[in-house]
Amino acid sequence: MSLAHTTADAAAGAATGALTWRGGRLYRDGVPHRILSGALHYFRVHPDLWRDRIRRLADLGLNTVDTYVAWNFHQPREDEAPRFDGWRDIERFIRTVGEEGLDVIVRPGPYICAEWSNGGLPSWLTGRDVAVRSSDPAFTSAVGRWFDELVPRIAALQAGEGGPVVAVQVENEFGSFGDDHAYLRWNRQALIRGGIRELLFTADGPTELMLDGGTLPGTLTTVTLGSKPDDARQLLARRRPDEPFVVAEFWNGWFDHWGKRHHVRGVESAVRTLRGIIADGGSVSIYMAHGGTNFGLWAGANEDEGRLQPIVTSYDSDAPIAEDGTFTAKFFAVREALGAGGPLRSPARMPTLPPAHVPLVHRSDLLTGLRAVPAPTSTAPRPASFEHLGLDAGMVLHTAHPRIPAGEHRLALTDVRDRALVFGDGTLLGVADPDDPELPIHGTGDVVRLEVLVENLGRVNYGPGIGRHKGLLGPVLVDRRIVQGWDSTPVALQEWSPTELADAVAAGPATTHAGFAVARFHVDTPADTFLALPGSSRGLVWVNGFLLGRYWEIGPQVTLYCPAPLLRVGENTVTVLELERLGGTLELRDHPELGPPEEYVEEFG
Repeated sequence: MSLAHTTADAAAGAATGALTWRGGRLYRDGVPHRILSGALHYFRVHPDLWRDRIRRLADLGLNTVDTYVAWNFHQPREDEAPRFDGWRDIERFIRTVGEEGLDVIVRPGPYICAEWSNGGLPSWLTGRDVAVRSSDPAFTSAVGRWFDELVPRIAALQAGEGGPVVAVQVENEFGSFGDDHAYLRWNRQALIRGGIRELLFTADGPTELMLDGGTLPGTLTTVTLGSKPDDARQLLARRRPDEPFVVAEFWNGWFDHWGKRHHVRGVESAVRTLRGIIADGGSVSIYMAHGGTNFGLWAGANEDEGRLQPIVTSYDSDAPIAEDGTFTAKFFAVREALGAGGPLRSPARMPTLPPAHVPLVHRSDLLTGLRAVPAPTSTAPRPASFEHLGLDAGMVLHTAHPRIPAGEHRLALTDVRDRALVFGDGTLLGVADPDDPELPIHGTGDVVRLEVLVENLGRVNYGPGIGRHKGLLGPVLVDRRIVQGWDSTPVALQEWSPTELADAVAAGPATTHAGFAVARFHVDTPADTFLALPGSSRGLVWVNGFLLGRYWEIGPQVTLYCPAPLLRVGENTVTVLELERLGGTLELRDHPELGPPEEYVEEFG
């Protein structure tokens, strides 16, 4: 397919859609227009709260909502068709935005970054020998099948069809990843073939390198940035003098990593940059306007010089609308900068449950509880990876039976991703990770039941590390000898049913410091609450069978946001899987604690 043909198609789409441009200005249905958008991800907000959060974006003074589409959220398994029901009903989300009087921008990827596990790509695809985000047919054929399911659903909701969708993004910040323009052209053409006739655009960082890699002739070029909008405006004016200035992501806040401080960005700094973007008719999408939550095990991870940096459960992102919907000081300052007026339709804050301390009762030990949920076991000379087992997230329990000579020895996990608890004959020997992969082990000359419980802390969502495999990827050594003969059992925590969770809890008795525990409390009227586990070390929390997310004493996040729709009138059950040291109390708090703040540096990102 020729570049001229695809360019003509893209230009035709721009000319016939609701949004068009000429002379450096943007128009909607022929009238001068400025996109005032906010990012809101349907997969990070409970569907019963979609309308509330959309109204809050309207209260902020926005006229548009933009959302990514997370492929792996819809199709976690290749042998199952993508789902578009319940929480995954993106069509319902888009229609709800339209019902509230706002436009919609859709960013279907297939790669989305978004600090989401694997950047939205399914691990069943990246687990293969495939060149992701490229014109490799093994990649584009899989994406093509996904787009065949997704894109017509978006197309049916375009403005030209009476819906609210006014723009669709081609890939996502591709210029910070690669330079395969054949793939970008394929992506754009796949959208057009699926029926997209509204505005198509690319989004990249405002540097020559990124714009060279990620832009296409005839397709609107937008930028992503946290500061220096004037520099970006001048760069785009030199490269695309006829196009309007559009910032597809304005980072008014930032996300957090476990073990680091909580990122915040000062109100004055954020508003100053925002004013610079929207000056002279500039358009913007505030990333995030409302961040929401990385429920379950969907939080991604970054890499810094090869070291994994897992992302916390909260995706509050210091946004104008906080994780629980609260209007922040930044909300009111941004609203003023956008020129919004009139009364607010939404309350400044959602109701919360009164604070309470609830006993946390230890029910079953860690390994006993995990073994109580049946799963197919793979037997092989070496440990099976998550990908070999078809497991996206959760844990794998590896078991071997080496004979270890009497005396002191060195046990080494040569390539563990990401963190492992190591047991000898049921006793915890220690924790291994890439920074500290060795443990001492005492041998008696007898066979030892060696068990290694490996935890995936989040798949890399940005950069060349996308698609990295998880699990025990290198040999396990006793001194220089390889341990062979392993049983590997997947622990698919994100897929556990309430019945399977109950089986794990009931597997008792509890004799160690880790495992499954339960707290129960009564609710007269469901409302938001924030859960804290003082004295506990690291693990997962379920609320009435729903996997809320991960907690970890290293912070910065202390409380987990529990939205009201997860609770019910009467008795509610919180189940905790503690991996190392269980405390005795579950706290219900009426406010979040996301950790000691660290001021966001404007140039970051």
